[in-house]
Amino acid sequence: MNLSMPDLSGLTWSGVGDWLVGTPLLIITVVFVGFVARFLLHRLINRVVTTATSKRAERLASIPGAGRALQAVGVANVRHVQRTQTMGALLKSITTFVVGGITVLTVLSLVGIPLGPMLASASVGGVALAFGAQSLVKDFLSGVFMIVEDQYGVGDVIDTGEVVGTVENVSLRVTQLRDAGGMTWYVRNGEIVRIGNKTQGWSTAIVDLAIAYDQDVEKAIGVIRDVVSVMDDDEAFKDILLEEPKVVGVESIANGAITIRVIAKTIANEQFGIQREIRERVKLAFDREGVRSPLPVMPPYGGTAPK
Repeated sequence: MNLSMPDLSGLTWSGVGDWLVGTPLLIITVVFVGFVARFLLHRLINRVVTTATSKRAERLASIPGAGRALQAVGVANVRHVQRTQTMGALLKSITTFVVGGITVLTVLSLVGIPLGPMLASASVGGVALAFGAQSLVKDFLSGVFMIVEDQYGVGDVIDTGEVVGTVENVSLRVTQLRDAGGMTWYVRNGEIVRIGNKTQGWSTAIVDLAIAYDQDVEKAIGVIRDVVSVMDDDEAFKDILLEEPKVVGVESIANGAITIRVIAKTIANEQFGIQREIRERVKLAFDREGVRSPLPVMPPYGGTAPK
């Protein structure tokens, strides 16, 4: 292999100066523009993250009765802030990689390194990767939009169409759920067509209370209103009930029973406990006031039915 030194006999100071003013200056300019572009993109991402966080706080504040449950819903707001900041960090890494790659390729072109074979190889590899990783890209993009839009998070109870369960882990590709039976499900984000979030914002507790057909409806409604009013003043439920439960009236009359409906607005995923508490308190109040349940009542084994 024959190695020879380049001929420097024709090199002049004027030529060196022209070379320094030309290519090196362009390289410095390209690098500077790359740093400025990266800085501006990161500023834009920070602003988007701040805007998303403030909109989340405004949405929580607009929930009816949020003033009473601000401390309770604050946990969800903190979770959203953390996830939004994580997404911002990911976007910053992506923009740094893209801007850095473009800058490096531009510098290589200015230096005189041929980029044709490199770009051709990258194109062939990109096409092969695109065909082989379509589902992966779909899952990734779905995960990005899921995080940005705050569709659900860890601890939420969601319905994905295929399974209903509590979210235990969320990544850009897979969502991990645990259903009521204790089974763990791994659902790819790209395969989720619709999401029903049962624990976002607020929930509604609906309680139907049946009394016998011959009972005084006004008396029963009055008893129920007294119960829910006392319950609303209870300190144990101040951070759960967003407003005083409403007795909306008679829901149905059928089979010798009159059904009275109560509706209560609660913080997310607390409606079931409120339903049980209302039923228990109303039952005790009905017993005190002599409000009878519908007949027939099942008799004890071997006994006679009550009259």
